[in-house]
Amino acid sequence: MTRAVLALNAGSSSLKFALFSIEKGEGATAPSHRIASGELEGIGTHPHFIAHDASGHTLVDERWDPATTGQAGDDAHHGPMATLMDWVGRQLGDVDLMAVGHRVVHGGPEFIAPVRITPDILDRLTALTPFAPLHQPGSLAPIRALLAQKPDLPQVACFDTGFHHTMPAVAQAQALPREYAARGVRRYGFHGLSYEYIASALHDCAPRLSEGRAIVAHIGSGGSLCAMRGGRSVDTTMGFSVLDGLVMGTRCGHLDPGVILYMLREEGLGAAEIENILYHRSGLLGVSGVSADMRDLHARAAISPEVTQALDLFTYRFAQEAGAMMAALQGLDGLVFTAGIGENDAIIRAAICARLEWAGIRLDAQANAAHRDIISTPDSAVEVRVIPTDEETTIRRHVLMCLA
Repeated sequence: MTRAVLALNAGSSSLKFALFSIEKGEGATAPSHRIASGELEGIGTHPHFIAHDASGHTLVDERWDPATTGQAGDDAHHGPMATLMDWVGRQLGDVDLMAVGHRVVHGGPEFIAPVRITPDILDRLTALTPFAPLHQPGSLAPIRALLAQKPDLPQVACFDTGFHHTMPAVAQAQALPREYAARGVRRYGFHGLSYEYIASALHDCAPRLSEGRAIVAHIGSGGSLCAMRGGRSVDTTMGFSVLDGLVMGTRCGHLDPGVILYMLREEGLGAAEIENILYHRSGLLGVSGVSADMRDLHARAAISPEVTQALDLFTYRFAQEAGAMMAALQGLDGLVFTAGIGENDAIIRAAICARLEWAGIRLDAQANAAHRDIISTPDSAVEVRVIPTDEETTIRRHVLMCLA
């Protein structure tokens, strides 16, 4: 009997989704294919619902005023989720929706594997909000909406931190008084659902890299690197929060904590003001002064020294962090680019690889410009690949594994 799984990837004001049909089979290996995918954006302001079938044809493109549904503020997800679930029901017809899987940003020290959501589990995930105050509420809002609307529908939480639980203790530790570790203050790492997908893709398309030492670069509006050995995480650039590591669209990346003390003492800024600066006004936007969008920055680079500085800092810090990942791996066999910038920006890939020539990377300029799967030259000591990520497929696998 054919059934279906809905995978949800929620942000604070947007919700990506993918709908999969599941054929008869066992666990995560059951045959499946993607029926549709899309996004709900502008949640809480002016929701926009768009979906496409597997061939890319538009199935729905709808906008509405949230005031007409009475959903705003804390209930902002209820109206959009009801719209999505009504649409999913019409798409499936007689096919049974067996479960919904959710990307949850933070699983804390306890949740390292997917788990079926109960009221108690939801309370424990809510208690982790101080670890990810800007992201955890957005992860949990669709769960709450569905619990209210379809309480009997199984829901599964899939954790972005879970993939990194294989990091050795030394890579998880923070050099703080020991009582902070007891409170859960340590390095967790994020983008784990993406890294898990890339690890599985490498197993299929590049077994040598899958078994060897690889750095996977998930670079989009947020970004991080993951050092993998044998397809398992041994270190990553994001730590306790999603602020650490690489320069990102609006986030600062690695920062001397003394800067925060300066903001507190000398400028008299409060926690909320500092949080806003570090999460929303820094990174490419802060340094360039004009945009967090890499496409805009490329268009302005020739006429703006500030934009050029932002792009240079982006690639410099990437190379710096990549060096740290190589130290964790004790060498490097492969570099994989993924996510929005990693998959689509040949200029940034070339600039990064130029900074890493010392490590034996040799880029094939034509292959890179054409966005081919392998963009390194045959004589490169490090194989460089571009692999599109698919977090929703990882979520689908987690759901089937959890409910098996």
